[in-house]
Amino acid sequence: MRINKTKELSSEELCKLVVKGMQEKKAIDIVVMDLRDVKNAISDYFVICSGNSDTQLDAIADSVEEEVYKASQASPWHEEGKTNREWILLDYVDVVVHIFKKERRVFYDLEQLWGDAEIHVVEETFA
Repeated sequence: MRINKTKELSSEELCKLVVKGMQEKKAIDIVVMDLRDVKNAISDYFVICSGNSDTQLDAIADSVEEEVYKASQASPWHEEGKTNREWILLDYVDVVVHIFKKERRVFYDLEQLWGDAEIHVVEETFA
């Protein structure tokens, strides 16, 4: 008998862990886009943030992966952008994480592209 140690998280729980990981590394302009009622949406949520440097983008991505793994032993199904570090994508299927350098985020403007989504701006909680 095989025991599966992965804890199944709801997309809402996963979103909260992603945001926590972002906040741990002082990500800026964190936005949660609820895509559940958007026709042809590829996931339940997009969680988007910005960082100021290559090092910060890496740290944010690592922190998100760590928070999710601690809670569920789940790793991203797919990831991109860790080499060029202008836009790191972590795909957890139901939740897709986008970590941008500020200027790249403005260029791609996902908030506008997915304008039908319900958008929640996360308040900064820096101590």
